[in-house]
Amino acid sequence: MGAKPAVPERLPQMVASGISSPSAATCHPSNGRHVRPRMNQITAPPRPAILPRWLLAELRSDHAGEAGAVMIYRGILTISRDPALREFAARHGATEQGHLELIEQVLPPRQRSVLLPIWRVAGFLTGFLPALFGSRAVYATIDAVETFVDHHYQQQLDRLDAEGIEPALRAVLAQCQAEEIHHRDEAREATGAPPGVLLRGWAWLVGFGSAAAVQAAKRI
Repeated sequence: MGAKPAVPERLPQMVASGISSPSAATCHPSNGRHVRPRMNQITAPPRPAILPRWLLAELRSDHAGEAGAVMIYRGILTISRDPALREFAARHGATEQGHLELIEQVLPPRQRSVLLPIWRVAGFLTGFLPALFGSRAVYATIDAVETFVDHHYQQQLDRLDAEGIEPALRAVLAQCQAEEIHHRDEAREATGAPPGVLLRGWAWLVGFGSAAAVQAAKRI
């Protein structure tokens, strides 16, 4: 199966919900410069005929996580009327949609988590609930989610390196990781002052829930 474009030029469903195309220019919050996202520079590798069982499980968890991430930003956009927060959610939501489409090109449908409806609802609530309390709660949530995702992707990259397999797939996962780190750093910068006790407790819960969801998605 040949490689397909990583992200289509238009994402009608995402645009309709307020999420812009990942090919649109974005603005870095610290310097105001517009930079073009990198997702349109990579494509998914051809789907391997055979993948190790451990790697299928990891990709299943990646797919579930990216599906949930798309819904996080949709949850934010459903309730928030803060222009800056909506722009943040629309821009990063489009990137997550690109990640999801990349993983879908590699992971066979029959290998995807049967719990996807649950991951989508959980993702929506993870965005919707903090958005009820304002932008700082949302940014702290994204920081917590992406901190976990960074470590999750790094574990996969380390094992791929150790086994010396699937270099093209490794490049895709490394690109996804780099963009998740960017999401984390932008959210952390936007949070401003260190979060208080309640936000730290919520962030811990989000991280714990992310870890539990990954373990479940690997198996089911």
